[in-house]
Formats: sequence, structure tokens, C-alpha cells
Amino acid sequence: MTSYDLLVIGSGPGGYVAAIRASQLGLKTAVVERAELGGICLNWGCIPTKALMKSAQVYSYLKHAESYGVVCEGEVKADFGAMVARSRGVAESMSKGIQYLFKKNNIDLIEGQGKVRADKKVEVLQANGETTAYEAKHIILATGARSRVLPNVPQDGKRIIGYREALTLPALPQSMLVVGSGAIGSEFAFFYNSLGVKTTLVELLPTILPVEDEEISKQVERAFRKQGMKIMTEANVESVSLKEDTCHVSIKDKKGNIVDMDVDVVLSAVGIQTNLENLGLEEAGIATERGKIVVDAYYKTNVEGVYAIGDIVHGPALAHVASQEAVVCVEKIAGKEVSPVDYKNIPGCTYTTPEVASVGMTEAKALAEGYDIKIGKFPFTASGKASAAGNRDGMVKVIFDAKTDELLGCHMVGDNVTEMISEAVVLRKSRMKAHDIVSAIHPHPTMSEAMKEAVEAAYGEAIHL
Repeated sequence: MTSYDLLVIGSGPGGYVAAIRASQLGLKTAVVERAELGGICLNWGCIPTKALMKSAQVYSYLKHAESYGVVCEGEVKADFGAMVARSRGVAESMSKGIQYLFKKNNIDLIEGQGKVRADKKVEVLQANGETTAYEAKHIILATGARSRVLPNVPQDGKRIIGYREALTLPALPQSMLVVGSGAIGSEFAFFYNSLGVKTTLVELLPTILPVEDEEISKQVERAFRKQGMKIMTEANVESVSLKEDTCHVSIKDKKGNIVDMDVDVVLSAVGIQTNLENLGLEEAGIATERGKIVVDAYYKTNVEGVYAIGDIVHGPALAHVASQEAVVCVEKIAGKEVSPVDYKNIPGCTYTTPEVASVGMTEAKALAEGYDIKIGKFPFTASGKASAAGNRDGMVKVIFDAKTDELLGCHMVGDNVTEMISEAVVLRKSRMKAHDIVSAIHPHPTMSEAMKEAVEAAYGEAIHL
């Protein structure tokens, strides 16, 4: 029986990072994967969706090329099939990159469905039906999650779909209803709406992107409505039924009225469901709670030598969180000194147009926790770089503890803000003060100087407002 120091089940951004870090630390490592290397994020989530967002952005630029002094002869058209093909090509290329990293780091790939046995061995069911057992001193479960299916929105994979099918529709629909306005729902709603699909976005809560600061959410909602999208907040999809070649949807709006609508496609984007089935959790005695595996600060389960990271444990279901959990978990296994993940300093990004990025407390959260706060805002209407780029929508909003001058939260909406949020993450981690930010020279003209400007505004020192 082949034996390893570490065996990882799942090769997503948690699993493959865990394997590579373990190999770097001298552990003999293998990864069990039943599908594509890189998991959902790389193959059916983060990466291919960003490729589609870029196609939509290029299409939008070309439609408005004249405003930049560029003349495009003839009609600008969106080739949906080519966009999907490019997106799949990007995902495939990245997956091959993981293969290269495994070879570079001498990591064994074991293809099949992994299952933890009661004796701590891992059993792998291969595609040909054969089963092979492996020994490992340490086992990390990193099996991720899939699209959550609502009982009132049953998915058939063709007309009523999840995010995976939304990446590879055979043809561009004329109309689409998106259920759920989190990052996944909002990104797909933006993409399809930008290509001319009559798009309706339905959200149960009072604002779209409900985890974001309310001001940010409202700016995105205004931008979406300006782009021609229909948005229904405080609304609930009561039922969806197939009617010939269309979906008949009944929605209860915020006034309690039933609104009936026929659309070509319904996309359910109401969260995720963890992949815990057929892992052998019960047989091995691994504890779960509310559909998640219970772990300590270093991702140890209640079973010695078995760990869990990523979407299957409590915490934000984000790729970069899973990767950091992987590093912390493996370094702890290897005996290194390591600090637990700070879940209060996790950045979140949404790649619509405008983009959204945030970290830390919202204004409402800070007030609810009793902080005396200072708020600074810098709108991109006052940004020279935003004006030159031709898109002045958005702003940077910062929230400070008035007593300590430490940054409680930072919230951004606008072009390229997902590339700007890391500054706020580092500032919060290092517990820098407001004056440290103001005294740090930011380059001009850039979008990133809006961070410095927003901090100046919070302390009544704004120059360009």
C-alpha cells in the first residue's frame, strides 16, 4: 500500500495550494481529484467568469469607441460562442498550469473519488470501478461546494440552470431571470445584460449585493438600472415551471403582489452547498455542524490526523480564503509557528462593471458595534484618472475608529477597484493609523490615490473635494 505524509482530497484553490506548500516543506504528498485539476474556482467559477467579464468589457468599449476618438467601421457584434470558447480555453490553460506545478513539486495525482476510512486510510474509487487504498499520516479534506438548489427553483440544467451551465449555454437567450444578487448572480446578470439579453435580477433582501455597504450596493443598483437591467429587491421567486420553450416564473414583489413573467432561462445563484457526500465522514466519526465540518483554528477535525479547509468549513466561501487556510493548516502540520487566519480582514470582490471591493466593517456594522466613527468618501467624479479613462462612476469610502484612528472598513465601487483593495487589507493587518496613509505618497494620476483622498476627507483635510 502506497503511503504519504499528506494526502489531500480535492484540488481546488484550497487543495492544490495545500499540496504545493506541503511539498515545499518536504512532505511526501498526493492529491485525489475526481474531476478537473483546479476545482470549481479555476474550471467553473472564478477564472472562466472573469474571462467572460473581460469579453463583455471589450464589447462595451467597442460600442462606445467613438467617445474615445476611435471609429469602428460597420456594426459591432458580440460573438457569444467565441466568448464562451475563449473562457473555456482560459480555464483549460490554467488547469494545465496546475498539472505543471504538481510535476514541478513532485506531487502525485490520484484520479477518482476519495473517501476516508475509519482506520484513517483513504480509499479511492476510480473511473473503471476499481478501488485502491492509500495510507497517510495526515489527510486534508478540501472538496469544495456546488450550486445550491432551491426547492421552488428546481434545476434541469437547460432552462433552469446554475452557474456551471451559465458558463456554457449553447446559444445566447433573449431573456433571463437571475435569482440572487450576490457576487455570482450580479456578475452573470451584468454579463448577459451587457450582451443585450433582457435581464431581471431578483433579490430577497432590500439591496443587491447585500453583504456590501449599503451606499456601495445602491451605486451598483443605479448603474445596473442605467444599463437597462430590471431589478426587483425584497422579492421572492415563488415558483418556476417549464412552459414549452420558456420558463414561467411567479414572483412575490415587495408589496406582496404576484408578478408573472416568461423568460428563456432562469439562473439560480442563491449560494452554494458543500460537497460532503461519499467522503466517509460518518464512518470515520468526523463531526459536522449545519452542513460544515467542525474544525479548530488550525483546521484539525475531531479525528486525529484529519483536517478540513475551504468551503466545507465555517467561514467565507472564497478562493483566497481557502488558499490561506491551506497554508496555515500545512505549516501547522509541519511544525512551523503560524498565526490563525484573521476572518475579520478578508477582502471580497465582485467583477461587474462597476467593480466592487471591500474589507472590514460596513458603516451599519461599525455603528451597531458601538464605534464612534469617522467616514471619508472620495467620488471618482473628482478623479483625473477616472475622467481620462471615461468612467467616473463610483467612489472609495473609508470608515475609521475615531478613538484609535485605525481603519475599520474600506468599501470601493468603480473601475479596477478589485486591484486597489489590497492596500486596505495590509493597512488593517498592520494596524496603521490614518496619518500613516495620508503621509504616504500615492502616484498621480491613478485610481489608487482615491484611497489617500478618502482618508483626507474623513479628517477634514480633503484637497480635491
